[in-house]
Amino acid sequence: MAIAIHDDIFAPDVTADPYSYFGRLREEDPIHWNEKYEIWIVTSYKDLTWVARRPELFSSEVRQRDHRPPFPPIAEEDRELYEYVKHQQAIRMIQQDPPKHTAMRRAVHGYFTPTSMEKWRPMIKYAIKELLDDVEGKGRMEVMTEFATPLPLLVIAQLMGMPQQDRLFIREMAKKLIDLARPNKDRARTAAESHKELIQYLDPIVEERVKNPGDDLLSVVCQGEKTGAFNREETISNALLLLLAGHETTINLICNGTLTFSRNPDQWDLLRENPAERTVRATEECLRYEPPVKGIERIAAQDVELGGKTIKYNDRLIWMIASANRDPRMFPDPDTFDIARYPNPHVAFGSGIHHCLGAYLARLEGQEAFAALAERFPRLELLTDDVEYHAHLHGRSLKELHIGWN
Repeated sequence: MAIAIHDDIFAPDVTADPYSYFGRLREEDPIHWNEKYEIWIVTSYKDLTWVARRPELFSSEVRQRDHRPPFPPIAEEDRELYEYVKHQQAIRMIQQDPPKHTAMRRAVHGYFTPTSMEKWRPMIKYAIKELLDDVEGKGRMEVMTEFATPLPLLVIAQLMGMPQQDRLFIREMAKKLIDLARPNKDRARTAAESHKELIQYLDPIVEERVKNPGDDLLSVVCQGEKTGAFNREETISNALLLLLAGHETTINLICNGTLTFSRNPDQWDLLRENPAERTVRATEECLRYEPPVKGIERIAAQDVELGGKTIKYNDRLIWMIASANRDPRMFPDPDTFDIARYPNPHVAFGSGIHHCLGAYLARLEGQEAFAALAERFPRLELLTDDVEYHAHLHGRSLKELHIGWN
């Protein structure tokens, strides 16, 4: 029996506070069929991890297998553009199942070891210092544009060996690609144009790295082409994936975490007392409390019984990280932001074989960002009465964030 709750998951109240909406689903109907968008919504921690660790039942090949119309709907005249973008997404490693996913991931996995990522910590600390030096005297900053965006964009551009002068172009194209998951009227056209521009931009760079590889991440992806893990189209598409995922989620982590600290001054004071000792757990709590990624889609590879419901072959499904991370069965007092929380087995980076490749890098950037803010600013004051989030089923992304410290 359906519960009395609206199914518009892009509604303003859901965008503003996904925790109440999906939390209610978690308590009343944890395996919920959303009639409006024809998708199962999984909200409990136990069910999420069960689904995530069974790729043979719940396929990652959503863009290949799902032949339903997109949701929210797009204009019929844009359908061809949507199919083009859908194909570009379908050939990425995160849209693959084993054994193809295994081969693709193996081609780049070695680059993301903790030891490899730690080598970048001094560069990240220096970049943070430069960014905060530029704004400290003003007594305020718009976190999105002045701190949270330039930092991870610089880092992923450095890792991939992209020219410094191209960073703003990459960011603008990345923002447009994300539009496909938002209920914007022209999102298919915007995403298609951005894909084409980025492919045109990357094609000669990839050609050069295949012939003359360096020690950067893009060269590692290109070496995957030589070993047969990728063809040329897949090489470019996965390079786009790394450029996008390599900075967008970290932007959300830094913005959402900074906002959360501004609303919890007692926890800010606690962090400031000993940033060196407390930043690691503080960053984990930011990831749990306001995760950068809200939900991840899958598609049923066969009929599956789950929670007393029958999920049928080729049914769409989304597991809600934002809800699982606040499940009281796993986290005591889950709606309280507590930077001393331990253990903290959140699923902000997913679970199972698709656990985020760049998790260690994102953690590193978040740790250094929050530590530097804590070392400089006794207070973080929210300078606007209201904050707005983009209507997005997959990401938890602020439009802007104005913070002061005087």
